[in-house]
Amino acid sequence: MIVEQIYTGCLAQGAYYIASHGEAVVIDPLREVGPYLDRAEKDGVTIKYILETHFHADFVSGHLDLAKKTGATIIYGPNANPKFDCKIAEDGEVLKVGDVEIHVLHTPGHTMESTTYLLKDESGKDHAIFSGDTLFLGDVGRPDLAQKAATMTQEQLAATLYNSLRTKIMVLADDVIVYPGHGAGSSCGKNMSKETVGTIGEQKATNYALRADMTEAEFIKEVTDGLQKPPAYFPENVRLNKVGYESLETVMDRAMTPMSVEAFEAAANETDALILDTRHQSEFIHGFIPQSIFIGIKGSFAMWVGAMIPDINQKLLVVADPGMEEEVLTRLSRVGYDQTIGYLEGGFEAWKNAGKEIDTLDQITAEGLKEVQSPVVVDVRKDGEYLSEHMPSAIHASLEYINDRMGDIPSEGTFYIHCAGGYRSVIAASILKARGFHNMVDVAGGFGAMKKAGIELTDYVCPSTL
Repeated sequence: MIVEQIYTGCLAQGAYYIASHGEAVVIDPLREVGPYLDRAEKDGVTIKYILETHFHADFVSGHLDLAKKTGATIIYGPNANPKFDCKIAEDGEVLKVGDVEIHVLHTPGHTMESTTYLLKDESGKDHAIFSGDTLFLGDVGRPDLAQKAATMTQEQLAATLYNSLRTKIMVLADDVIVYPGHGAGSSCGKNMSKETVGTIGEQKATNYALRADMTEAEFIKEVTDGLQKPPAYFPENVRLNKVGYESLETVMDRAMTPMSVEAFEAAANETDALILDTRHQSEFIHGFIPQSIFIGIKGSFAMWVGAMIPDINQKLLVVADPGMEEEVLTRLSRVGYDQTIGYLEGGFEAWKNAGKEIDTLDQITAEGLKEVQSPVVVDVRKDGEYLSEHMPSAIHASLEYINDRMGDIPSEGTFYIHCAGGYRSVIAASILKARGFHNMVDVAGGFGAMKKAGIELTDYVCPSTL
């Protein structure tokens, strides 16, 4: 038996490959299915099933393309109603794969079709669960994403999740391995661990939502407390996963169109396309195409694209480091952004060398900020980061909701913008620039550098107590 976790940091997402005696299954595959096909060929196995734990909101699954290429059967749990051919498994149904069995455990609550898959080894012993977004390490799936689809309140969904966890998962042996659908950084939970593999016993001991003496009312309160509004692209990704989408090959063929400076400029002027600059923030601040938005490929790119560009049908023009175009376009496709017109051939240097207009961002060191008298500071970190520790006078405008917080941003006088390390603040600054704000200065190195420089901060509060 082979069990492999295929973890993608850009999405904080775990897909899984299980093989036994000539057969294999893939659980929650990413949209680019080549790696699964290559692995199956290397192992000399046939992909028999594609198991989906639920209709994903934060990424577009590769289930349809993988099924077309392999003939494998797509499996969902009870209550799923996709618009394509698949098998809706019954609660308790057993799927045989080579010499092992996978038992279907219907665990509604995150969504009503949410399903956990229990893997039994060759001897019939419970080996591992693939819990999707039902159980994370340190957290459980948020119960507010399926309200419209389920015609239930988040409190009703939370109560359903409470029952699923206690009747289907917590009854398993402590040594059963937990393979979750996501880790820290995902918007599908609020308190996820950086670890990506654990055990039932560890979770019973450390996960706040699995306390043995926890009442249903306590669970509902704690699981629903502090939930932030989900990214706007989530419902559209659910729709694509449920009704279907263009093949990745079609999307990439269209997007991988190199454009000369003149063609790129004409497209920007003649369409409603957004220019997306994906270089490193240290390069972007020194020069970029006016009105372009920065989201660097070397950060949590896909998640921030989804958070900052609400419409997945938005036309895009991409600026990337030469040679990185395919990687950028693949990552865009993972979250359903399929309408890229093309990319700037030769990257930003081609634009600059053509003598075209450029813009820049002003930047200051943390030491320099310390010397500024009564600076106006805008902190774009997440709520928990801000509440834990911040400059006493800082204006808080979390990046996820910057589009809704424009009224809080100073329109006159210089202000200084920062995040934790410098990535998110440049995203925010680029958006503000495009909205007409030209009075900001980015703090190099962000909060980490500010703290090191000895800038006055509020007393530290451990995030786990917030």
